Amino acid sequence: MKIVTNFPRKVREIENVFIPLSDGTRLAARVWLPEDAESDPVPAILEYIPYRKRDRTSARDTGTYQYYAGHGYAGVRVDLRGTGESDGFIFDEYAKQEQDDCLEVLAWLAKQPWCNGACGMIGISWGGFNGLQVAARQPPELKAVISLCSTDDRYRDDIHYIGGCLLLRKITWSEEMAAVLSYAPDPTLVGEGWREMWLKRLENQPLMLDNWLEHQRRDAYWKHGSVCEDYSSILCPIYAVSGWTDGYTNTVPRLLSKLNVPRKGLMGPWGHSYPHSPGAYPGPQMGFLQECLRWWDHWLKGMDTDIMDEPMYRVWMYEPAQPKTFYSERPGRWVAEPSWPSPHIQPQYLMLNVGTLSKAPGAETELKIRSPLHTGAAAGRFSAWGIPGDMPADQREDDGKSLCFDSEPLDARLEILGAPVVELEISSDKAVAQICVRLNDVAPNGASTRVSYGLLNLTHRDSHETPTALEPGKRYRVRVQLKDSAYAFPSGNRIRVAVSSAYWPLVWPSPEPVTVSVVAGASKLELPTRAPRPEDEHLKPFLAAESAPLEQATIHRDFSTRETTTRDLVTGETTYVLDRDYGFQTIEHIGLEIESGKLETFRIGEDDPLTATMEIENWHRQGRGDWQAYAKSHTSFRATETEFIIEARLDAFEGDNRIVSRNWHLRKKRDLI
Repeated sequence: MKIVTNFPRKVREIENVFIPLSDGTRLAARVWLPEDAESDPVPAILEYIPYRKRDRTSARDTGTYQYYAGHGYAGVRVDLRGTGESDGFIFDEYAKQEQDDCLEVLAWLAKQPWCNGACGMIGISWGGFNGLQVAARQPPELKAVISLCSTDDRYRDDIHYIGGCLLLRKITWSEEMAAVLSYAPDPTLVGEGWREMWLKRLENQPLMLDNWLEHQRRDAYWKHGSVCEDYSSILCPIYAVSGWTDGYTNTVPRLLSKLNVPRKGLMGPWGHSYPHSPGAYPGPQMGFLQECLRWWDHWLKGMDTDIMDEPMYRVWMYEPAQPKTFYSERPGRWVAEPSWPSPHIQPQYLMLNVGTLSKAPGAETELKIRSPLHTGAAAGRFSAWGIPGDMPADQREDDGKSLCFDSEPLDARLEILGAPVVELEISSDKAVAQICVRLNDVAPNGASTRVSYGLLNLTHRDSHETPTALEPGKRYRVRVQLKDSAYAFPSGNRIRVAVSSAYWPLVWPSPEPVTVSVVAGASKLELPTRAPRPEDEHLKPFLAAESAPLEQATIHRDFSTRETTTRDLVTGETTYVLDRDYGFQTIEHIGLEIESGKLETFRIGEDDPLTATMEIENWHRQGRGDWQAYAKSHTSFRATETEFIIEARLDAFEGDNRIVSRNWHLRKKRDLI
C-alpha cells in the first residue's frame, strides 16, 4: 500500500468533539477536514460504529479519513452511544435508538460551518449494516452510502443463523462484544468522571446472547433493521462491497437485484477487510479509497467521474488453487456484468446419482448419512479476516464423512458466477435435523477445494418464521441455496457435491444423533454458469492501493495466532483451540498502551451432540502511567436436548483492584434447533 502525504488540500484534525443529542446525550467524534473548510465548506463522510475511535480503530481511521479530507471532504468517525467516550448505554446491536441517534448526527453535521450540507455514510460490518438501515430512514442530509461486508437480512445472512442453523459465531460474537463494551473511557477526553462513567456502563452492560437466543426464528426482532423488508424505503445511491472469503457474500448481488436506486456492486478476493488495507487477504488489494472518491465526487459533489457509466457488478473470478487456510494472493481476474441478475448467466443442471453427478437421472436410490459430529473441521471461519488459519482447508477429511457425488473429469473449463442451488429429496429419522451441502473442486491429485456451501435446518425447510418438526421417515423436497461464488473449474477437474448431517465447529449440532437419507436420482445441482466475455478484457483497471499515513504506534509485542485440532482416539472427542494474541502497542501521540487477546475452545464427541461445549475468553488492558484499566470476560455454552445453557462472567480491574464482577446463568429453551 502506497502512503500518500501530498494532498490537494491541507488537512487539520479535531481529535475529539462531542455531538449533542436532543436527550442530553453526547456522542464522541473525531474529525479530519480541509484547513479552509469553513471558508470553502465540504461534504461530510460519516462512519458510525462502537469500536472505539480512540484506540481500536484509530490507525485505520487516520489513514482513511485524512485521505478523504485531503481530497475535499470532512471525514467523521463517531462512536455509538455507550461506547468509546460517548455518553449513555448500549443494550443491543442495530437498535432503533442507534438509528435515531444517527439521524441527529447527520443533521448536526450538515449544520456545521465546514459542511456544505451533503453527507455520505461508509462502514464495514456494523457500519455497513447501519449505513443501509439509516438510508432506509431517508434522512435528507444523506446523499449516498458505501456499505461493506454487511447484510440486508439480519436473520438469513448474519452471524446468528444460516438456513435456520445456529452459528457458533453468534456465541463467540456475544463474548467479543462483552470485551468491546468493557473498555474504559479515556480520562484525557472525559475528565475525572471517567470512573463513574465506566462503572455505570459495566453495571448496565448486556450479555447480548441473552436477547439473541430469545429469538430463534425470523420474527419481528430480526426483521427490524433488515432492509429486505422494504427495499423501496432506500432512496439514496448504494455501493455494496464485499469479498469472496467474507461471511457476507450474498448481500451484494441481492442488493443489486432488489434495490431501485442507482447502485453498484464490488466483490473481490478479500475477507472481512477494507480492500485497500494491508490486511486485505487474499490479495490483490486495490485502490479502494480512490474508488470511494469517485463515488463521493459523483454523488456528493456532482462531478463527472464516469463511475456510473461502468458495469453495475464487478467481481474477482477465482482461478483454481491448491487448498490452503491462507493465501497472500488468490489467482483470478476481474469480470463484470452490466446488470444483475445478468442475462449472461445460464443454469446448468446435474443430477445427484449414486456417487456421481450426471446430466441424466439414474435410478432412485436412498443413501443414508450419519456424519461424525466433528465433520466440518476443514470449514475455516464463518468470515475470514485475512489471518492464517481462517480459510477452508483441503476438504478431503470432511468429504470422507459425507455423501459425495462427483462429476466425470470436465472436458472443458466451466466458470460459475452466482449462487449454486441443490435440490434434495430427503428424509430424517429424527424430528430435528440439519444438513450442510458443499460444492467442491476436486483436482486430479485428489485435493478438494471448497467453492461454496449452504446450510439448512430441515425444520426450516418451508419457512424461517414458522418452522415445523420433521415426520421421521417422511420424504421432503428441500432447496439449499449455497453462498454466491465466482469460480473457474478447469478442464480435467471434477465437480463434487458433498452432503453431511453435521458441520462443526461452524454450527451447533441437532439435539439427537440423526441419520439423514438422500434420494439419489431425484436430487439435482443447479450451477449458474457464465461464459467468458470479451468485454472483461477491456475493463478499466483499478488503481494501486493508497492511504494517508497511518497513526504511529510502537509495537512491544506483535500479533500472533495459533489454531489446533486434536482428536482423542480413545474417547472420540475432538477439541479445537484458537489462541490469539492481538499484541501490545503504544499509540504514540496520546501515550496510550493497549493489549488484548482471546482463547476459544470447542469440544465435541463423535456421535453424541450433548457432548458439545464451548469456552470463550477475552481480555484487554489499556493504560497510561498510573491509570490502568483491565477487563476479562468468559462465556461457556452447552446444551441438553431441550435447552441451551450459558454461564458468563465479566471482571473489571482498576490497577490491581477488581471493581466489578458480574455473572450470568441462563437457560434458553431450544426451538427446533
